[in-house]
Amino acid sequence: MVNPGGNSQPPAVGTGSLSWKRCAGCGGKIADRFLLYTMDSYWHSRCLKCSCCQAQLGEIGTSCYTKSGMILCRNDYIRLFGNSGACSACGQSIPASELVMRAQGNVYHLKCFTCSTCRNRLVPGDRFHYINGSLFCEQDRPTALINGHLSSLQTNPLMPDQKVC
Repeated sequence: MVNPGGNSQPPAVGTGSLSWKRCAGCGGKIADRFLLYTMDSYWHSRCLKCSCCQAQLGEIGTSCYTKSGMILCRNDYIRLFGNSGACSACGQSIPASELVMRAQGNVYHLKCFTCSTCRNRLVPGDRFHYINGSLFCEQDRPTALINGHLSSLQTNPLMPDQKVC
């Protein structure tokens, strides 16, 4: 396993004499044929699991993602933090504990999830439109949309999306 963005390499495992490693997950000795290394620790392949979905990471790929002490599979990392882990509006990092809003696969800070025209914050329950990468409240949607010339990409009521698994 590798930690994308990390540059630490696992220490060499002794080959001449038995050198037991302790699993960071269960604390037990690793006597398995295969062991995993991530977050500066060794793991049994059965113990390294996604903090959200509990998938055994050694079985679903060769990489895992870490943020704020959580170990995540690729799908849960993208679901929680987006492709970059940054807000689509301001570009700033989104802490793992922060609530977020989503539209069309983009992730936003709550304070950044605003109408492009009036800058009013969109909150859970509000109807909004997502057009060419911009958010619009119901009152400020483009007039072409009102007349039916543009199709709305997103017109569902807004629901909050939490970063808690």
